Amino acid sequence: MEQRITLVTLGVSDLARAKGFYQALGWRGQEVQETVFFQAGGLGLILWGRDKLAEDCGLEPGPAVGFGGIVLAHNVRSDAEVDALLAAVEGAGGTVTKPAAINAIGFYAGAFVDPDGHAWEIAHNPGIPLAEDGSITLPDFGSL
Repeated sequence: MEQRITLVTLGVSDLARAKGFYQALGWRGQEVQETVFFQAGGLGLILWGRDKLAEDCGLEPGPAVGFGGIVLAHNVRSDAEVDALLAAVEGAGGTVTKPAAINAIGFYAGAFVDPDGHAWEIAHNPGIPLAEDGSITLPDFGSL
């Protein structure tokens, strides 16, 4: 298996609400057959009905409560961008679960959940700078 992720699909309970939330944050995508596709740098972020996604994976849908063990991360170029994005999240219907602050590792970050409970971290980490196109290259942590 090559070391890459091509798509991240979020199971949602209300596709229109989920699409509206991400659009309110500035995401632009296309809806095809009750599925929303967003280009997110070099990968795709997909919104699809939670029950359909579970069935597609051969799983029972189960309740959509609590922490699911996955956090998506969105790095930005400044502390001010972290603050602005978390404010936009609240305005769009998300819930800030951790206000922005310097974290234990030493960079500025906060966290939120979208209306379906999917967790996101918003961070400004100068140790992992963003390229012009928004991509990252992880540093050699052995040399830090």
